[in-house]
Amino acid sequence: MKLLGAIFILLTTTILGFGFAKRLSERPRQLRQLKVALQSLEAEILYGLTPLAEASQNLAKQMPDPISSFFSEFAFRLLNKEESAYEAWENSLQETWSETALLQNEREVMSQFGATLGQQDREQQQKQIKLTLSHLEREEGEARDQQTRYEKMIKSLGFLTGLLIIILMM
Repeated sequence: MKLLGAIFILLTTTILGFGFAKRLSERPRQLRQLKVALQSLEAEILYGLTPLAEASQNLAKQMPDPISSFFSEFAFRLLNKEESAYEAWENSLQETWSETALLQNEREVMSQFGATLGQQDREQQQKQIKLTLSHLEREEGEARDQQTRYEKMIKSLGFLTGLLIIILMM
């Protein structure tokens, strides 16, 4: 019985460690996807002259989750709710942010971008997109650095925590 309990504890803490490590590895991938989405949004709006709601629907179809669900929610709010682009953007961020592995820094960058969305002419909007992309590029570099630095450690820490708990219980 003790052996079964020890195995259960060890498996649980190891799975938790791998879960935290996965979240750490998801962040750079989601930042890359977000950058691609913003570049596509730029192309749709500035060069294709596509309305914002339609461009967001197109992005939702092209991107994987959770980025897809954000743009889907944003398009839904633009089409079905009486909200400004900024309100729809903010409410969509609030609604879908917990699904992502992204941090508060990225949320603030996205929020700042949403404040300018649809408020300026094409040239200024393009500058805002480029600025947002550069901020996300910096965050992606930091995320990759954290991933390489901490991913193995977190996995090992989960396993070792389980061993420590087993030893202390015996």
